[in-house]
Amino acid sequence: MIKHIYKRVLLKLSGEALMKGDAYNINSSIIKNIISEISEIVSCGIELAIVIGGGNICRGISNKIQNIDRSTADYMGMLATIINSLALFDILNKSGIISHVMSAISIEKFLESYIPLNAIKYLEEGKVVIFAGGTGNPFFTTDTTAALRAAEIKAEIILKATKVDGIYNFDPNKCLSAIIYKKITFDEVISKKLEIMDSTAFSFCRDQKLPIRVFSIIKSGALKRVIEGKNEGTLVYV
Repeated sequence: MIKHIYKRVLLKLSGEALMKGDAYNINSSIIKNIISEISEIVSCGIELAIVIGGGNICRGISNKIQNIDRSTADYMGMLATIINSLALFDILNKSGIISHVMSAISIEKFLESYIPLNAIKYLEEGKVVIFAGGTGNPFFTTDTTAALRAAEIKAEIILKATKVDGIYNFDPNKCLSAIIYKKITFDEVISKKLEIMDSTAFSFCRDQKLPIRVFSIIKSGALKRVIEGKNEGTLVYV
């Protein structure tokens, strides 16, 4: 049994982090580990919402190099998040974890539209809620979606799962002497110009006093340790 310090959390999954070197795909070993950890924390009464990116399928802003209009590229990215959300939904339910996908984009035939009160109701019933379609508007990232949805459902923290195990003073993939921060304030992150989320999402979290825990989705047991309040990854706080 997990001794958790949180009741309701929002997990932000990076589409790229799910690839693990696979080209435009979801790596089966990573998703298997994620499902296992989600099952464990949900069974202990954690109310879990998820926002998943679409970078493993289509990264909106990168399509500028193909001369695609930014707003069109962003809508393509939103559709990619819906594909990932449906895949996660199917895997969760087949694993015995009841979940719902709620979309910011209206696709009535097979997706429920996002309504905050309904999302909270599902969470209180012990169901996992997956937010798809971004904010429904171009020019905003899934980081901003995570920040907005976390505030709307009154989550206690955003758990940002990435390919690296926290926030470093330099890129650890380029600098072997890079040092990880275990705790850092929003103001320190701004002054040091450290990249965690896009600036809109980051400023929103700071203003809402909504903490962020950055950790590696690849490390086994990391999500569980975060839920238990252990010093996993990096905590960003006001």
